[in-house]
Amino acid sequence: MSDATGMSNEDPENGSTVRRTPVLVSAGVVLLLVAALLVWWRISEGTANASPPGTASAEAGFSRDMSVHHQQAVEMSFIVRDRTGNQEVRTLAYDIINTQATQRGMMLGWLESWGLNKSSSEPPMTWMGHGSMYEAKDGSLMPGMATNTQLDRLREAKGKDAEILYLRLMTAHHKGGVDMARGAVEMADDEKVVRLARSMVDGQQSEMDLMADMLAQRGAEADR
Repeated sequence: MSDATGMSNEDPENGSTVRRTPVLVSAGVVLLLVAALLVWWRISEGTANASPPGTASAEAGFSRDMSVHHQQAVEMSFIVRDRTGNQEVRTLAYDIINTQATQRGMMLGWLESWGLNKSSSEPPMTWMGHGSMYEAKDGSLMPGMATNTQLDRLREAKGKDAEILYLRLMTAHHKGGVDMARGAVEMADDEKVVRLARSMVDGQQSEMDLMADMLAQRGAEADR
């Protein structure tokens, strides 16, 4: 005899109870499976059809060059951290270390996922059409980057002198970085690259405004 829910019946031959799944539930499971398969197929098709950026693309060039640019900003920030006890400057340095090290990791990860080398034999900023416009010198590979001589001066400076030199060097560094990030916003097609570049423009411009105030407090201004 069937129970009130229709979930079980007695087997008329041996008297045992046979559990049966309602037709409505079975149909629902099938529909869910079909829907899941359709979603998976669409995602797979989109992934298969999307070509990763090539080695000469704006995405690859930006990721390579900005990774190098960011690495120096992190290095300068670690240097000043040990050359001053001023909490405001140290806080700025920590922020730059954390932000730019994280962004650098993202860009290197993209290059890895695209199957591309993390360095190139082409001059920096070739992807922007500026490969021959900047003459690398004394470790300064791109606009805004400090020279090795300037980094040595920062390592030797202390207190207020170290703070002013760091703020000046980092302001110049950010100007070069913002110009490069704007290039990526205009030239890249990959939306995640464009989003990151746009966030760099906004974040570094805000930090340049802050550093201008910090220099003024110390009776100095950024190098022109």
